[in-house]
Amino acid sequence: MLLALDVGNTHTTIGVFRGSEILRRWRLTTVRERTVDELGIFLRQLCEWAQISPIDIRGVIVGSVVPPIDGALRAAINTYLDSEPLFVAPGIKSGMPLRVDTPLELGADRLCNAVAAFAEYGGPCVVVDFGTATTWEVVSSKGEFLGGVIAPGLEISAEALVERAAKLPRIELSAPARVIGKGTVDSMQAGIVLGYVGLTEGLTARVLAELGGGKVIATGGLASVIARYTPIFTAIDDDLTLKGLRLLWERNRAERA
Repeated sequence: MLLALDVGNTHTTIGVFRGSEILRRWRLTTVRERTVDELGIFLRQLCEWAQISPIDIRGVIVGSVVPPIDGALRAAINTYLDSEPLFVAPGIKSGMPLRVDTPLELGADRLCNAVAAFAEYGGPCVVVDFGTATTWEVVSSKGEFLGGVIAPGLEISAEALVERAAKLPRIELSAPARVIGKGTVDSMQAGIVLGYVGLTEGLTARVLAELGGGKVIATGGLASVIARYTPIFTAIDDDLTLKGLRLLWERNRAERA
């Protein structure tokens, strides 16, 4: 079995694969202050709770955009799972040419999304990942990573509004029945949620115009929120980043044997 960890700024998604099949998945809060022992015990307990013996975990791959946690996570996997994890980092074999100015700056999650999207859906394609930030990953018909877009995420945009405006409350991230709000809450929902739908549709349209068309795949924790209110997505794939991690493991496994 393969253990794949997608460590994001807000959430960490963990998946267990047997071959290409995802047996179990978990979505947890990313806590940067966790110790080696806390992380290790946590991972072992998840496996045991799912009736997966740690000795059956034959490989571990980590895609992290939170460098402060990487050292403790590596040590925890070494100690508690008796495995040396493969981190998605510069130099990893991706099988995807990176046609960008600064390939060393490309986030692990974005590379995983692009690799998985091309493998699953072909190209040209665009991945829209709704996380702490919302990112657009653009892949050519030849399977080249062409670049993308990074925007503030839906949740942090809503939090910023609440924090900077003392009289505005926290709201549920769902759209009201009508755009013209009759009160503070529905007015905020229209502005935040439907406003973000407009941002998503507008940027995606511009990306597709430059790309010359293509499939649009949504992923990330908030993809389902936006997908309710727009028809622009070809597919919604909640496991896209984990699938990309598995593919990168397969493409680098021979060197680790």
